[in-house]
Amino acid sequence: MLRRLILLATTVGVLLVLSSAAKAQEWEAYRREVTRQGTGFFTKNSDGNGISRTSPDKGGFLVGFRYRFNPWIAAEGNYGYARTTQNFITPAWNYGVQSNVNQLTGAFVLTPPVNINRVRPYVLAGTGALIFDPTDNNTGDIANLIDTQSKAVFLYGGGADFDVTRHVALKVEYRGLVFKSPDFDFASLNLDKVAHVAQPSAGFTIRF
Repeated sequence: MLRRLILLATTVGVLLVLSSAAKAQEWEAYRREVTRQGTGFFTKNSDGNGISRTSPDKGGFLVGFRYRFNPWIAAEGNYGYARTTQNFITPAWNYGVQSNVNQLTGAFVLTPPVNINRVRPYVLAGTGALIFDPTDNNTGDIANLIDTQSKAVFLYGGGADFDVTRHVALKVEYRGLVFKSPDFDFASLNLDKVAHVAQPSAGFTIRF
């Protein structure tokens, strides 16, 4: 019985070593990842300073580059785009501000040592900026009163890559963006509140 236990433990140990070696060779060969995703852009409504702000759900895209330092830790940078409208209800007037939203973020990525049926889950956290750039399609006669505005953002989220081949994977991801509600440098739109955007996405990853 003791010999069997020793043999079993030895066999398991050898398999773990071989698996770790295989994973090490894999990440050494594929340190870099490029991603492209279609995203949702769902802004939570909020109120403050007697002002209510609502925003319809929109879509956008996200592209990124990820570099692996080891099998579990990586860093990534992303650029995202969406076009959204912030509707402000103020005591004086109602305003609708349409803007292009450019997203620039960087994050650290933790990939647990789990690989079940070619599924690689991960979590991420980071920071960056959202740049709100008003378009010409705005209401409330404030075209000359608003301006492009950048907001620092805290990023958190997670997702999983579903390996199709060694080089290509399908990706599903959720990103949460936390930032100060934009007022476009127009005091009458200042809620003085924190805003949140939920950004679910799906796309693909190319590793090389």
